[in-house]
Amino acid sequence: MLSNSHASLLWLYDMGVDELIASEAIDHRGYVAESTAKSAAERVLPLRQAAPSQPPPSPAASASGAVADAEALALGAQTIAELREAVENFDGCSLKQQAQHTVFADGREDSDVMIIGEAPGAEEDAQGIPFCGASGKLLEKMLGSIGLSRQENCYITNTLYWRPPANRAPTPDELAMCAPFVKAHIALFKPKILILVGGSATQQLLATTTGVTRLRGKEHFYHDAINGVNIPARVLFHPSYLLRQPIHKRLAWQDLQAIRALLTHST
Repeated sequence: MLSNSHASLLWLYDMGVDELIASEAIDHRGYVAESTAKSAAERVLPLRQAAPSQPPPSPAASASGAVADAEALALGAQTIAELREAVENFDGCSLKQQAQHTVFADGREDSDVMIIGEAPGAEEDAQGIPFCGASGKLLEKMLGSIGLSRQENCYITNTLYWRPPANRAPTPDELAMCAPFVKAHIALFKPKILILVGGSATQQLLATTTGVTRLRGKEHFYHDAINGVNIPARVLFHPSYLLRQPIHKRLAWQDLQAIRALLTHST
């Protein structure tokens, strides 16, 4: 004859209770007993093991995936307006989460001159317009000295569309994520002349690690692989650098005169 405790276990099991944890029974109904003669201990199903958690993707894998997403979005844009929308919809760069605005471009889309800087600063982030802070005012004076203005005959953008914290230099991953958009931007704009402002823009678009000081004052060409053409490019010190090192404004003036000559020759 079964004891009261043994009978109670069998009764619980027949009611569908198949797992015991401490003093509480968990009902996973649907288990079919092979034999009512087995003891309750033999009939209890083993605990289910939790599936092993997947490790988070590595930073390199995340960056690679973001670049692939950017390439797909950039290639799908057929106009500059569509490219702007693609950039605004791109969430692969973590800088966007901290930024107030996506800083895409400003100026005349029907002009021949495309100016590409580095990254937005605090004022650019606040207004969503490239080169609108103190360095932007100096750039406008520099461009005005050779007959250029964003209102009339040039177009300004950056190699990075969101402000890095504390205006630090962009990282290689951040630049790589935006590179497909920059290349598509140039291909859609089809400039006759590129003016590269600062180290990040210069090194990325000329595919070099050489600094601005050694690259300025020389002829360069950017290869537009999408359209299969080489575009004349010239290098300028970034205005923020000139504000810190005004002694180099003399060299910048020389570079501006060379750009003026190139503009005269190309028209």
